[in-house]
Amino acid sequence: MADTRKAKDQLIDEIGGRSKFSADWGNKTTRFRRLFAEFIGMYGLTFVLSGGAATLDTWGGGIPPFANVVILSLISALWLTAAIYFLGDISAHFNPAMTLAFALRGDMGWLMAGAYWIVQFAAAAAGSLTALAFFGTAGNLAATRPQPDALWAAAGFEAIITFGLVLMVLGIANGPKLNGQFVPLAVGAYILAWGTMGGLFEGAAMNPARAFGPDVALGDLSTWWVYLLGPCVGAIVAVGAAKLLRGPATSQEAMAAMGNPEGR
Repeated sequence: MADTRKAKDQLIDEIGGRSKFSADWGNKTTRFRRLFAEFIGMYGLTFVLSGGAATLDTWGGGIPPFANVVILSLISALWLTAAIYFLGDISAHFNPAMTLAFALRGDMGWLMAGAYWIVQFAAAAAGSLTALAFFGTAGNLAATRPQPDALWAAAGFEAIITFGLVLMVLGIANGPKLNGQFVPLAVGAYILAWGTMGGLFEGAAMNPARAFGPDVALGDLSTWWVYLLGPCVGAIVAVGAAKLLRGPATSQEAMAAMGNPEGR
């Protein structure tokens, strides 16, 4: 806690005083821009995945399951890469587990994190429901489903792959702003690799909201806890590992967590 306060005080000094720091998070305009960016990114992710799964199932000509997984992983990776490029300077978590990590690291307050979670889950549901309206339930709308006899194994797998995702982002990104030249490509590559490897096993969501959207559209949340518990555990452990590797977050990383929705 002392390290977090020190970084925050350093940030306050750098950007012109405590009142400006407090006002930035409380400013209705910038707060709306951040949350709107999160909605666009998360809505697009579940819409393109659910719609992609339905399209492949309806018009894909009976492609093999592994090819289906590879294509959906590529769709996810491409969307996230593009979305981080054009929204990353405002906000580009697009994942409640990432928001949890940034809040635990002290980059953002818990009240703002709660607002992020509400928007992320609402956007995920809206994206899959939109795909449902267009395509019906074809392809199970890319719902993630663990093997019936391996629920805890699936949760453990989710924890491991989300740990890697969060640790990578904390290590190479300048906070959650995610506007480095190659950061979006790295995120896309990671999603593609693990989505391809783990997709047939349990879906490889790495994202509680990504799993939530299709489950809501299908009306079946019976196994969603797997994709909530696993990624959250992975994110918590990753924050601890990042601190051991790199020390506490710097003031520059805290600045990045705020984004820069002003002055556009």
